[in-house]
Amino acid sequence: MINVGIVGATGYVGCELLRILLNHKKVNVSALSSVSFKDQKIASVYKSFNGITDLICENSDDVIEKSDVIFTALPHGLSEDIAYKCYKAGKILIDMGADFRLSDEEEYKFWYGKSFKHPELHEFSCYGLPELNREKIKSSKIIANPGCYPTSIELALMPLLKNSLIETNDIICDSKSGATGSGRSLTLTSHFVELNENFAPYKVGAHRHTPEIEEILKVMSKEKVKVTFTPHLLPINRGILTTIYCTPKEEINLEKIHELYSSTYKNETFVNVLDLSETACTKNVRYSNYCNISLHQNFRKDKLIIVSAIDNMVKGAAGQAVQNMNLILGFEEDEGLNFISPSF
Repeated sequence: MINVGIVGATGYVGCELLRILLNHKKVNVSALSSVSFKDQKIASVYKSFNGITDLICENSDDVIEKSDVIFTALPHGLSEDIAYKCYKAGKILIDMGADFRLSDEEEYKFWYGKSFKHPELHEFSCYGLPELNREKIKSSKIIANPGCYPTSIELALMPLLKNSLIETNDIICDSKSGATGSGRSLTLTSHFVELNENFAPYKVGAHRHTPEIEEILKVMSKEKVKVTFTPHLLPINRGILTTIYCTPKEEINLEKIHELYSSTYKNETFVNVLDLSETACTKNVRYSNYCNISLHQNFRKDKLIIVSAIDNMVKGAAGQAVQNMNLILGFEEDEGLNFISPSF
């Protein structure tokens, strides 16, 4: 049995990760850490764990010592020191924050206001989008779990970019997320009276996920990619719906595009390409590790419109982290992730 631990277990992502790992048949949750709730039972923070686990929140060094695989669910700038300790101890680190997502230190400094603390570790890290980097993930010990918005965008565009079918100089990505995406700490915009019966964009033209999206899309396309990315906050708990507008290089045949997507993802357990008569929506992926993709075109047939839907807490965070762990440890990729979205 593999021992796994979570650093930052009392945030929404950490809590979701614990929910998934407790149902995983091949791992044992050995330790949790939390700065805010140290020495308290996780069941006292989240009552849903009452009668399920008696784990107590410790410090991060305890988690590293007791675990073979360490997940970090922390704000940016806090995971590199933990990654260094894990690397020295020969342990696996899966970071669900931003510290290893960007390969360019100057980009990281521009968007996050910090330099790399351990730049040598970035040479050993791998971007953890399984559908793109599966083989590399299997041999890596430091995984940068993708951001939630980037996951929804990258999976939606990969077949087009890998086959050079669209213009890359102005891709429009319009994304909407549930409130859990902003974390457990309260802000003015996450107050009920501000969020309820409201729908608004935020960080327009300057969201930190933009460089991650452009970097990975460039890897896919082998050329520079520019995106216009605008996130919005929905008055729902979870889910991301992304609508992407792009220009094909040549006249498009939507049936052929559908065949390409179906072929690309035919062996991917967690990506569903919907029939051309269907449209992706958040309801059908809630609590699951699936990404649903639907394909459309405008009436002039000169624009492609791709819609993708994921659960931001699962495929957009904790579920994808477990998927990465399964790959590294040689488990079935869907072990512990066979959740079906409730129908109502």
